[in-house]
Amino acid sequence: MDDVLSHMGNWWGVTLVVVVYGLFLAFVPFYKKSQVKPGSVYLGFVVAYALEMFGVPMSMYAISWFLGRYLPDGILWGHTLIGYIGHWGMYIGVVLSLAGMAMVVMGWRDIYKNYWSREEGKGKLVTTGIYSRVRHPQYTGFLLITLGMLAEWATLPLLIMWPILGVMYYRLAKKEEGDMEAEFGEEYIAYKKATNMFLPSLVRRDVA
Repeated sequence: MDDVLSHMGNWWGVTLVVVVYGLFLAFVPFYKKSQVKPGSVYLGFVVAYALEMFGVPMSMYAISWFLGRYLPDGILWGHTLIGYIGHWGMYIGVVLSLAGMAMVVMGWRDIYKNYWSREEGKGKLVTTGIYSRVRHPQYTGFLLITLGMLAEWATLPLLIMWPILGVMYYRLAKKEEGDMEAEFGEEYIAYKKATNMFLPSLVRRDVA
């Protein structure tokens, strides 16, 4: 426990994590008000992750107060399940987060080039690049980034917030799909039938 607590109170570490992970919000179009709430929850998730890892382990203190004893390192504080799987949680978390970051950037590149403008969406339906494999790569990306944080450092706030974030991105995706159907009609309906919502297909599918 002392090894984990030794790097607490590292507020530069907290700031760096929040800034780095928060930068990915720049790759979503926040001129659309419907995306502000999920973005805010994502940022709150990042802040909670950074605070628990480098600032103050509030989950550990709260659980210890409630139970009257400390939980083992890796159970709702510290590296996830470190006593059972070693640092594999951290390694898995890094892979998930990097994959999520790549999806956010690739999705932004494809849709910004072909659809977004500063004031409003316009242009052709994007079905190429990462969008040929999944309909909402950026939302999948944010869910993978945050799942990676859970794999590395699972705490009570993160375990509570991740399902909420998933529901919010699902509802946002459904709303956006309705908008796309209204704008592109049968073209978008055919695209929906050929691609998954969040889980990327390993095989590139042709859109009729």
